[in-house]
Amino acid sequence: MRRPLRLLGVLAAGLLVLLQGLAGPGTALAQNTARGPSGFPVPRFVSLKSERVNVRVGPTLEHRIGWTYVRAGLPVEIVQEFENWRRIRDWQGEEGWVFHSLLSGRRTALVTPWEQSGTTPLRAEPRSDARLAAELGPNVLVNVGSCRQGWCRVSGDRFSGWIDQTRLFGVYPDETIE
Repeated sequence: MRRPLRLLGVLAAGLLVLLQGLAGPGTALAQNTARGPSGFPVPRFVSLKSERVNVRVGPTLEHRIGWTYVRAGLPVEIVQEFENWRRIRDWQGEEGWVFHSLLSGRRTALVTPWEQSGTTPLRAEPRSDARLAAELGPNVLVNVGSCRQGWCRVSGDRFSGWIDQTRLFGVYPDETIE
């Protein structure tokens, strides 16, 4: 009786992976509805733990390295889990596999990485009419402290304040972080 139940679990997991694949790289299924083998929600945002992180084309050391990230703290989205491997997606939509120990639960974000120029206001309070604390350019890496009601409390070298949540890659729209 155990074998058919285990087979059912494997089939269900396979169906979820298939559905995630059909959703495409730019979409996430309903936020935090599924749990991976780690017990954590999939999809979810994490950050790179070290300065050099190899991204592989498959979930084993035998798979070739597709590219290497060279900046610790970059936010990535875990979109799939397989044993101790995590399939991640970056802000450009590129996906690949990383060993779980190279990732951190620390929440970070990139300010408007999709823009080439311009600035994003960092406010002293979570309101669009609050005093301007700084202006941040594209690709500034920030630590995310909390998010609520469309605003995130962020900090970095020599700045801290509130930023419009839609200006960040590394948090979901309307996500609450305590």
